[in-house]
Amino acid sequence: MKLLFALLLVPFLLIPAYAETQTLPTDKGTLDVKLYHDPIEPNALARINVDFINPQTQKVQEHIDYTIAVSKDGKTVFGPIPLTHTSPGTVKIPIEFNLGEGIYTMDFEVEGILFQPIPKEVVSFDIKVGEANAQPVTPPEEKPVSPPEEKPSENTNGENGGCLIATAAFGSELAPQVQQLRELRDNTVLHTNSGAAFMTGFNQFYYSFSPAVADYERENPMFKEVMKIALTPMLSSLSLLNNVEIDSEEEMLGYGISLILLNIGMYAGIPIFGIVKLYQFRKN
Repeated sequence: MKLLFALLLVPFLLIPAYAETQTLPTDKGTLDVKLYHDPIEPNALARINVDFINPQTQKVQEHIDYTIAVSKDGKTVFGPIPLTHTSPGTVKIPIEFNLGEGIYTMDFEVEGILFQPIPKEVVSFDIKVGEANAQPVTPPEEKPVSPPEEKPSENTNGENGGCLIATAAFGSELAPQVQQLRELRDNTVLHTNSGAAFMTGFNQFYYSFSPAVADYERENPMFKEVMKIALTPMLSSLSLLNNVEIDSEEEMLGYGISLILLNIGMYAGIPIFGIVKLYQFRKN
């Protein structure tokens, strides 16, 4: 009997226990959003686990397009990130709560399910940081959901947050090439702190010009074909990450730097080498 009891306890020992768990529906009730995390200390990096749940089946809903922002007393500490796609319907987000102890607000906006856009649905959570964890608060189920302030879209074509240039080049968000980029971002890069930090900086740079490039692709079929050819070497190099296991920050940095150098070599080194050889040939 003791052996049987011990075996029954094994699953509970293997499954990590989180001190804080909240589940709230979006304002229109299409999804439930579940947060779970360990106690959070101020000015330290914390990992927030998020599940998007189908309220009908009570299972994690795959393929969700969402944005997130975190603030305290009206000051933003994280995001708002561009519209992001999660294929498995569950994400881990590293956030530094750097405005001291107290209550932080985490706002979600959901704009797509299963690759289909939906009218924006919102949900907000209170995150307790530091000594605030010991203060009694109203259970989440009893608090009204207050939608975050509407934010202007970055692209009037409804593709903000996606792979704009690749989507315009290959004609659809469902194109295999676009899905490859999305899967790589969601399932590999964003699973490490260094990868998430890289994506934050990259997105600020990328979305400063990509809407204009995507619009020009749609207006100019010749330029669209050129972009297809130009993107192919990069897609081929990124596919290498599908064949490796990345389990640490060091591995993410190593593979990431190697791919960046490889793409610099393909897009800059090879053309420069060709120009030099052509110049030498004409000179002789």
